[in-house]
Amino acid sequence: MPMKFSTKAIHVGQDPDPATGSVTTPVYLTATYRQPEPGREGRYVYSRTGNPTRDALERNLAALERGRFGLAFSSGMAATTMVLMLLRKGDHVIAGDDVYGGTYRLFEQVLRGYGLQFSYVDARDPEKVEKAVRKNTRLIWVETPTNPLMKIVDIRAVAKVSRKARAMLVVDNTFMSPYFQNPLQHGADIVVHSTTKYLSGHSDLIGGAAITSDTEAYERLKFLQNAVGAVPGPLDSWLVLRGVKTLALRMERHDLNARKIAEFLGKQPRVEKIYYPGLQEHPQKAVIKKQMRGYGGMISFELKGGMAECKKLLMKLRIFTVAESLGAVESLIEHPASMTHASVPRPARLARGITDSLIRVSVGIEDAEDLLGDLDAAFKGI
Repeated sequence: MPMKFSTKAIHVGQDPDPATGSVTTPVYLTATYRQPEPGREGRYVYSRTGNPTRDALERNLAALERGRFGLAFSSGMAATTMVLMLLRKGDHVIAGDDVYGGTYRLFEQVLRGYGLQFSYVDARDPEKVEKAVRKNTRLIWVETPTNPLMKIVDIRAVAKVSRKARAMLVVDNTFMSPYFQNPLQHGADIVVHSTTKYLSGHSDLIGGAAITSDTEAYERLKFLQNAVGAVPGPLDSWLVLRGVKTLALRMERHDLNARKIAEFLGKQPRVEKIYYPGLQEHPQKAVIKKQMRGYGGMISFELKGGMAECKKLLMKLRIFTVAESLGAVESLIEHPASMTHASVPRPARLARGITDSLIRVSVGIEDAEDLLGDLDAAFKGI
């Protein structure tokens, strides 16, 4: 009988160590491995190429995303870069117009200089994606929900466009985690994660991953992983494995707390607009129901009064921590215009709807009443 999510998270790739019987996957802190004889390699040769702890993580993440192959990288941006290295000079990429600022910076300030072409569209509308297709389009890149405006992209609809264009569809699934969404099941070719976020869940490492069921894509990515060398160390791999064991429990609590925070924000006269998949009046409810199993722990909202008021509110908080990143046990809050998306030129940022009044919240797993009390005191103090 197939294992359920929580069982897979705890067991896949993590059999007791055959050498010692250790129930916990060992941290193989080694750079190189003894070879049986010169010219005859064993299973492992050099830890940039392969490491038992990293292998366990890669098998586990592949299982959670319902894919055949997993690859771990030293950061989410390293995973993104390796996926884009599947392309060649002159290839065209269609990207959602609301992507993480670091992704936009990589595309515009790095990869465009190496001859890749990029177009940005509102990927909520598959017709806009299709209209952006060129003869040299080779990849479509989307986040869903997007960062930071929480737009929902219909993965199946965009997958139809990508197949027609003979382009790969890559979905950044960091916000939902494999617990709430599995893009490969809806037609994506590759799924990317920042394992820094929900998968590890404790703000104590930097990592990334790519998962696919496409053998050709995997073999090329595996080559690039070794050739470029942007791999996580064994301790970071182990920490992600440890975090994944409680992913289901944490995601349930993130989701529950976020629902309560969104309800609270909806009653605040200073809040102009809320971006959250769980809103009753959300215009994409049908898509959400089709491809997601929860709403996650991310919320963005517009605060009346602009940047100055945003900063006042953030500085009044005592439990929420003003910091970049997301998906950890502690609640984090940030101002995208001056933090995570500061690398996006202001005209481009405003055109995408990321205003100076926008605040992004990563709701943690603390007691909801404490979080609500912290927000209430901050709102009353501005």
